[in-house]
Amino acid sequence: MRYILSTLTGLAVALAVPTAPAAAQAPAAITVGMQVTDASGAPVGTVKAIQGNDLLITTGKHEALLPKASFTPADGKLLFGMTQAQLNTEIEKAGAAADAAIVAGATVKGSDGAIIGTIEVVAADGVTIALPSGKKVQVAKSSVRGNSDGSVTIGLSVAQIEAQVGASSAAAAPAPTGK
Repeated sequence: MRYILSTLTGLAVALAVPTAPAAAQAPAAITVGMQVTDASGAPVGTVKAIQGNDLLITTGKHEALLPKASFTPADGKLLFGMTQAQLNTEIEKAGAAADAAIVAGATVKGSDGAIIGTIEVVAADGVTIALPSGKKVQVAKSSVRGNSDGSVTIGLSVAQIEAQVGASSAAAAPAPTGK
């Protein structure tokens, strides 16, 4: 399952259930396992994890990382401004858009935000990335993620990719003979 954050953040915050003024209510503790419901009280999902200012919500079909600000604690549950079906649909749309960005010619950014290279080939089993050095690296398709700006992100930094390519090149080179 993919964690969808950036695409759903604006939508989730816009649809979040309105809260009473902060001064009128004491902050409620959000806990793992807490039920998430829509405004009518129907189940949306549960909190699977708390990651800083975000909650990992599982709907039973998908998981989404959403900002805490999208939820309103009430009566031991979290209220959310979308139904389970609406949230699942938005997660699927975001996933499809992310997958559509993984195409030949797309810019690949590292985990540090720096440009690593460009996608040269997309195959069922992997993606080939052409590095500025002229070297190429193949990674599993599941290790890249499409972004809303059309770029692609990989979970490694430029230095980590270069180190891996350098290590592979050194392993493939013939050993010196000493002559």
